[in-house]
Amino acid sequence: MPSPILEVKNLDVTYTGRHGLSKKVINDVSFDLHPGETVSLVGESGSGKTTIGRAILGLAPVTSGSITFCGETISNISRSERRRIARGIQVVFQDPYSSLNPSMTVEDILVEPMQAAGASGGRDRVRELLDSVGLPSDSGSRYPKEFSGGQRQRIAIARALALDPAVIICDEPTSALDVTTQARVLALLKDLQQQTGVAYLFISHDLGVVNLISDRIGVLYQGSIVELGEHVATKPQHEYTKRLQMAAPVADPKKQRERRAARLKLLADEKVGAGRL
Repeated sequence: MPSPILEVKNLDVTYTGRHGLSKKVINDVSFDLHPGETVSLVGESGSGKTTIGRAILGLAPVTSGSITFCGETISNISRSERRRIARGIQVVFQDPYSSLNPSMTVEDILVEPMQAAGASGGRDRVRELLDSVGLPSDSGSRYPKEFSGGQRQRIAIARALALDPAVIICDEPTSALDVTTQARVLALLKDLQQQTGVAYLFISHDLGVVNLISDRIGVLYQGSIVELGEHVATKPQHEYTKRLQMAAPVADPKKQRERRAARLKLLADEKVGAGRL
């Protein structure tokens, strides 16, 4: 296996409030990401998964530990160094309605990151990007408001691909979409990965979604990874992971009822056990 393209080692993130009070939100997190691989971070709201993505992007403070990209440490680097690194790490945000500037045409949206990086890119590159995400070539002259949510997320993915990054951080990229559109966007991401070899760090609260796209899954609970590996989707070991799996919806009503019953029993057993302490 090739060397990791992204390595996070013993990462701590602590925020300090206005009155000097500190809160550690990420505690000793370690994982790596290889070229062409998808590693997903899954957990409930407040578990710290988005903060890890922000730390990699330089948007959250790294209190201790390190983040390495292509063998180069990128945690706590200067803004100019961060701009240079940004070509290799791009992001697709959660909300396709707010992540695109409504006053810009799609062509301007796609050209903007290329201009900021000093890369060449004109209409031919825009058409190439639109084609890669399954949008008509004439989409460049239109505005985001003229597209559906799924189409807007395709535009956001095209923008992330504009600089041919090695890593794309996908921060809840399907959570604002309906189930059918979610499936189409996930299929698109997998197809693009096969074509380009890009690696994904996929962030989600939905274990059912990440099961469809991940090579490895890391489960976050209160700022720490409690389980990480290929086995998570099929043979979860940690009790928190089992609860997440039981909470994931399934199409079969009978299985859904069975999952709900098993989850309620697990929660009841935990309360009984806690009462005995």
